[in-house]
Amino acid sequence: MEQPADPRGRRLFGGSARALGDLAASPFRADRDRIVASPFFARLNGVTQVISPGGSGLLVHNRLTHSLKVAQVARAIAERLTADPAHRDLLDKLGGCDPDVVEAAALAHDLGHPPFGHLGERVLDRLARQRLGLSDGFEGNAQSYRIVTSTEIRGAATTGLDLTAAVRAAMLKYPWTRLDHPDPHPRHLDPPPRGAAAPPDDPESGSVKFGAYRTEVDDLRQAREPFAGRIPEWQQTPEASVMDTADDIAYAIHDVEDFYRVGVLQQGAVAAELMAWQRESGHFRSITDAALTAAGRRPGAAIERLRRQLHRKDAWIADDEAFAAAVEHVREELVDGLLALPFDGSIEAEQYVARFSARWSTRFVEAITVTPEPDVRSGHVLLAKAQWHEVQVLKFVHHRFVLARPDLALHQRGQARLLGALVEALWEWLLDPEEESRLPRRLHDLVELAEAELHPRTPDRIGRARGRAIVDFVAQLTDGQAVAMLDALSGRSGALWTDAFVL
Repeated sequence: MEQPADPRGRRLFGGSARALGDLAASPFRADRDRIVASPFFARLNGVTQVISPGGSGLLVHNRLTHSLKVAQVARAIAERLTADPAHRDLLDKLGGCDPDVVEAAALAHDLGHPPFGHLGERVLDRLARQRLGLSDGFEGNAQSYRIVTSTEIRGAATTGLDLTAAVRAAMLKYPWTRLDHPDPHPRHLDPPPRGAAAPPDDPESGSVKFGAYRTEVDDLRQAREPFAGRIPEWQQTPEASVMDTADDIAYAIHDVEDFYRVGVLQQGAVAAELMAWQRESGHFRSITDAALTAAGRRPGAAIERLRRQLHRKDAWIADDEAFAAAVEHVREELVDGLLALPFDGSIEAEQYVARFSARWSTRFVEAITVTPEPDVRSGHVLLAKAQWHEVQVLKFVHHRFVLARPDLALHQRGQARLLGALVEALWEWLLDPEEESRLPRRLHDLVELAEAELHPRTPDRIGRARGRAIVDFVAQLTDGQAVAMLDALSGRSGALWTDAFVL
């Protein structure tokens, strides 16, 4: 196949696989087809976004529906920006902003997310570093990048999804590795880019968020090569910035929608928090951090802590007037609007939710702008100040009134124990010499792939390869497959179960 003339279209493996679209006309649409046709995309239907569909009893977003909505928002942003000559000219200087590229990147951005949502990501990272000795640990974005570049196995070949450089670069929300690329590493900047800082309690572990493991760093460099001289090595491409912003928008809107549907988000609690801060904002702003901490769960204290956190982390945009206006707008939309009547499953209720989501989506998409010199904690594509604050307040609502709930914590602690037991059971299986020929074929292939990636002189090369293979294998399971596989390995299931083995 003839390669595209645009260097952004260079493929990693030569483009031998043909997708459904006309590759000559649009290699980026072919990328979208490859992603959607991948079994890794289909599995997202069984992966938790925030709350488990099985536990809620109602239809809530999973990783698949979330990815589809991020793609929808990302494409709308790209089309709006490229229709404006001033924005389009600036974007062209920065490397371009193709709607097909941002749509494909948005569809692929969560391919590597493991079972049980962000909880699964944290647990696998801890197990990978502390139990399996992998310094890169686990990170959902890096795992997505690994999937599209190396771990989709077709027979004997390991060719990834053969995506163009532009789409791979657009997937990189965090275009650095955990520890050592680029040099100097962005975690040493003051302040560091969003996600690049190391955990305060473990500064030697590297960045909290990162876009690629060491094994994919050459591919990261190749994907980013066309942007050299246009943007710093640690900065998102404009298309990655669009995708990242769309992800934030979808997360802020659709999670609130989900929590309302399942009856978790209650009008009284949200009203008490927002209105108490509005009534007593002068008092809250005047007290010390220690006094605010002592206020504990007093209504209004939590959102004051958010206001102060925004000033500490994002002084480049944090603004008290914009914050107060955002609290008021969210209060009107939620307390006086969406939450005023409980969700009852009626057609009228569904239409009301749909109008709420559409109204917020339009508001945010229309507030997108492009800047030639963004702050270190921002991308080139960003929300206007007012809408940026609104996103922060919407995200606060579901963090405060859903993620902090003890019943959710109880559920998630069980999921964390399950993942730990599953990793341990697979490790023991891999170490059993009598079982080597009976390993799941996918796991066997992943061990061979991981071993081939490591330098022959790597200390404990076989052990590290096995550890990475286990992480890859578990990350490719759905929630249900993880539960069923542990049941089978622990002897609790009497059924012959093979679902996860065919991945």
